[in-house]
Amino acid sequence: MDAPSDFWLWIWILSGGIIFLLLFLTLLWIYVRKINETLKIFFSGTQEAKDFESVIIENIRHTQQLEKDVKDLASFSNNVYRLATKSPYKMGLIRFNPFKDIGGNQSFALSFLDKEKTGMVISSLYTREGTRIYAKPVYKGEALDGYEFSKEEKQAVIQASIKKIKGFQKSEK
Repeated sequence: MDAPSDFWLWIWILSGGIIFLLLFLTLLWIYVRKINETLKIFFSGTQEAKDFESVIIENIRHTQQLEKDVKDLASFSNNVYRLATKSPYKMGLIRFNPFKDIGGNQSFALSFLDKEKTGMVISSLYTREGTRIYAKPVYKGEALDGYEFSKEEKQAVIQASIKKIKGFQKSEK
């Protein structure tokens, strides 16, 4: 080989090397930018973060506080659940006409029961002379001694006892 062709060969090799190094430096620059963005996110929210150890310690403290808060919320939720199951939350409503000569289903039996089917039934009988309202206790789905349920009151208790609340029910004519 002669000297001029060796010269151009070396120029091409060096140019290729320089281009390769520039591409490599560009990729490294992009990688460093991504790392810097990740570090900004990692250190964000921490006012005293100077190194990874302080960030980790702060995150551990924050996690411990969150665990305590979750335990408190679970305890509160359990208390609310216990109270809710003791409160009447099942309802049944039956509208009916006690007297066939007076039009409309303006009378009703309304039951309120808790988880154990204990609560009360409120009945309203509508007549031309006025409206009468009665309340009867319910214990485990049954009337207490001294009280008897009418057919409509029994239906209201049964309706409230089922899991799915069906809403209003039409009476038979």
